[in-house]
Amino acid sequence: MVMWAGRFKKDIDKRTNDFNSSIRFDKRMYKQDITGSIAHATMLGKCNIIDEEESKKIITELKNILSDLESGKLDFDMNSEDIHMFIEGELTRRIGDTGKRLHTARSRNDQVALDLRLYTREEIEEIIHLLNELIGELVNMAEKHYETIMPGYTHLQRAQPITLAHYFMAYAEMFKRDILRLKDALKRMNVNPLGSCALAGTTYNIDRYMTSELLGFDSPCLNSLDGVSDRDYAIEITSALSIIMMHMSRISEEFVMWSSHEFKFIELDDAFSTGSSIMPQKKNPDITELIRGKSGRVYGDLISLLTMMKSLPLAYDKDMQEDKEAIFDAMDNVKMCLYTFIPMFASTTFLKDNMLKAAKKGFINATDAADYLVKKGMPFRTAYKIIGSIVAYGIDNDKTLDTITVSEYKKFSELFDEDIYEYIDLLKAVNDRTAIGGPSPETVKKHVQVIKEFLKESN
Repeated sequence: MVMWAGRFKKDIDKRTNDFNSSIRFDKRMYKQDITGSIAHATMLGKCNIIDEEESKKIITELKNILSDLESGKLDFDMNSEDIHMFIEGELTRRIGDTGKRLHTARSRNDQVALDLRLYTREEIEEIIHLLNELIGELVNMAEKHYETIMPGYTHLQRAQPITLAHYFMAYAEMFKRDILRLKDALKRMNVNPLGSCALAGTTYNIDRYMTSELLGFDSPCLNSLDGVSDRDYAIEITSALSIIMMHMSRISEEFVMWSSHEFKFIELDDAFSTGSSIMPQKKNPDITELIRGKSGRVYGDLISLLTMMKSLPLAYDKDMQEDKEAIFDAMDNVKMCLYTFIPMFASTTFLKDNMLKAAKKGFINATDAADYLVKKGMPFRTAYKIIGSIVAYGIDNDKTLDTITVSEYKKFSELFDEDIYEYIDLLKAVNDRTAIGGPSPETVKKHVQVIKEFLKESN
């Protein structure tokens, strides 16, 4: 079905048709296309733009087409140019000229803009659900590890003692922000382009508030040019998805390192690992490596959208057909990564003894030793220098701060006494960090409650 046949004297070349066609990827929006058409047909009938009986006939058959597609009774015609023409062609085939009335006061330009918003809105709600599930798993794991000591790192060097629960809750904050970003983007995108038509609206007395209400939009868009040419929401959402993948890639990178024998902080479940075709001892963290790789793919989708839109004049241009594959790919990959990572994370064994051993090395309680001197009256910078000298001494003599004797300490300052060992105890060092945001179990428990309240509201 070529809708512009009346203007053209030649049939379209098959190569042009194949190049121009989008049904191979936009067919996934069949449900949204039918939902939008039902709302449009309802409005046309209620506003007496078409006969109400014809409106009802169109709606009934659109529902039949939806049912047939979902049951497999009806297959997509891959010779159709796009999903919109396939649905309209099938409707007309079934009910004749009445089906042709559906496109009154509508263009494919506002139709595709509508379908993509509806589809994206549903997909993002699913991604938010998965993020809520991931945060829930982080909270569950944090509650098991309030007192699991591990080294915190800067520059990948052991820095200060923290708890595993504190570590988990850092990612809970990241993914919480991801949810808030997506919800904020959903608010901005929830306007109805239907009724913008090709670019200049319509002379028919349509009711755009009715279709907005039927389709769950907050309002109709207020400018028809913007209605058909706006893809800001696609860019904004893909940007938010890119940030999600950045967070997923960061925790994945740590899991790759932590599963190595050099760290050995975690043991991945066999169900979420792979082996080697030649090295029988291998247990590879392929899921987390793939997530790192797929983050670059989602970034590429964002760049595709930005580049596609950067020089487009108003209103609709065919370049914008490229929006769908990019945002579809970004959403698909984020869902796939979350869907796989969540059970992998939940089944991971965290090796507490190895974390504690690592924490006891690397002088990560050096700041606490400096604070010990400060609380005895020494200026911090002086204390910092003394502890730095003691660390150097420990390295040269293969000692840690808790194995250096009091007499050795006193060579650096007479302020040292037996109580230094209590002060630099790793658990005490963590427990004393009770300021908001710190790693003490007391503080992290309060943070967990805050996140639990967030999840109640978010779900």
